Amino acid sequence: MLNEGTIIAKATASGSSAISIIRISGVDSIKMVSNCFRARSGKILANQKSHTIHFGTIYDKDRVIDEVLVSLFIGPKSYTGENLVEISCHGSIYIQQQIFQLFINEGAKPAKPGEYTLRAFLNQKIDLIQAEAVADLISSESKVAHEVALNQMRGGYAHQITSLRQQLLDFASLITLELDFSEEDVLFADRKALDKLLDNLKEKIKSLIDSFEYGSVIKNGVPVTIAGKPNAGKSSLLNALLNEDRAIVSSIPGTTRDAVEDTLTIDGIQFRFIDTAGLRETDDKIELIGVAKAKEKVNKAKILIYLFDQNDISIKEVCDSIESFQREDLIIITVENKIDLRSESQSSNFNDKLKSKLKNKLISAFIRISTFDLVTVDKLKTILVDQVKNTSTTEGVVVSNARHLNSLQNSLKAILSIKKGLKSNLSGDLLTVDINDALNHLGEISGEITNDELLGNIFSKFCIGK
Repeated sequence: MLNEGTIIAKATASGSSAISIIRISGVDSIKMVSNCFRARSGKILANQKSHTIHFGTIYDKDRVIDEVLVSLFIGPKSYTGENLVEISCHGSIYIQQQIFQLFINEGAKPAKPGEYTLRAFLNQKIDLIQAEAVADLISSESKVAHEVALNQMRGGYAHQITSLRQQLLDFASLITLELDFSEEDVLFADRKALDKLLDNLKEKIKSLIDSFEYGSVIKNGVPVTIAGKPNAGKSSLLNALLNEDRAIVSSIPGTTRDAVEDTLTIDGIQFRFIDTAGLRETDDKIELIGVAKAKEKVNKAKILIYLFDQNDISIKEVCDSIESFQREDLIIITVENKIDLRSESQSSNFNDKLKSKLKNKLISAFIRISTFDLVTVDKLKTILVDQVKNTSTTEGVVVSNARHLNSLQNSLKAILSIKKGLKSNLSGDLLTVDINDALNHLGEISGEITNDELLGNIFSKFCIGK
């Protein structure tokens, strides 16, 4: 965890490529590269200004390794906050290995996962929220996940947390000052102002906590389980959504025995669709396992698409199935399939009765489709996007990190405890205990309060070179 020495790593993916970038950071990085680099201009690299690019040749003694571009960043005006050099060389694996070994021989050491970003954090170039957002940005697989990570990397809600924490810290200082004058019975901290601040903190933190449900599904992809009786058209729907033959389609009931999964990005949101075995009573041991797995997938889903063919199911069966899966955090979309096989009046009559039976249930949407009519499938996609966006409770500020959620929840508990203490007219020394608890939990989020174990756990998950 020590922020010392000069480190080296490839910043581009492993393997052959047109170009590879090798990143060297540390107090001796510029000197090391200057010793092995001859600029075409004849200038000495160590004497050049920061944020400049130089064309020349990398040498190992008198042996030419490659013609390269060297980008120079002099600390503290660099990503890591220390001297940093990036070498853009040709992407031959042999060339990369030779340059890498050259600077290992010069005294650099291979960087650990996330060590560049760790140094940026330790050198106060970024806070811990921004550091974690770097990893999220690299791994983002959809437009919305990218936007959430980019917003957090640019400061996101870190400024709100820091500002509110500072205000609470100011009150803690005043209350501590009161303890020094306890014999004179003087109150420096305005209790009403403190209570007002706590209300503000409580609302802000609750809003951030509420945003986690949305942030989590955006970051990891929205799990959508397609469930229903055999031959309802679940596999056909998966294929229609993905616009490819991903699942086997057959008129034989029980064809799908295992869950079939695939991802699709709709309107910038990544969905993880899961086609499951048909739900029915069966004596087939393998199909029985598939039915059990289908129920398990529904229990883990964010969205349930309950698909049915009204020619093969009763209203009671639909209601009973939906009731068996219902929970408050599950979005249920009831979908009638195969509408091309019946008249609109037949379908409407069935659905009107079904809606009446389900009017007090947690059903988010009803829709009629045919997997052969892509217009109706597109309408289902629109409903999926709308349902996910409706779970967002905040304007642009989203928590997607489970560590942040835990700290926010602990902060909220401490704040509620402080409010309870104020209401009970607790003495300043007792209030200070809960105030310090809240300060510590808020500080954990941005990294103002941290330890080596926490940092090691966070940065070990980064890729090498970042």
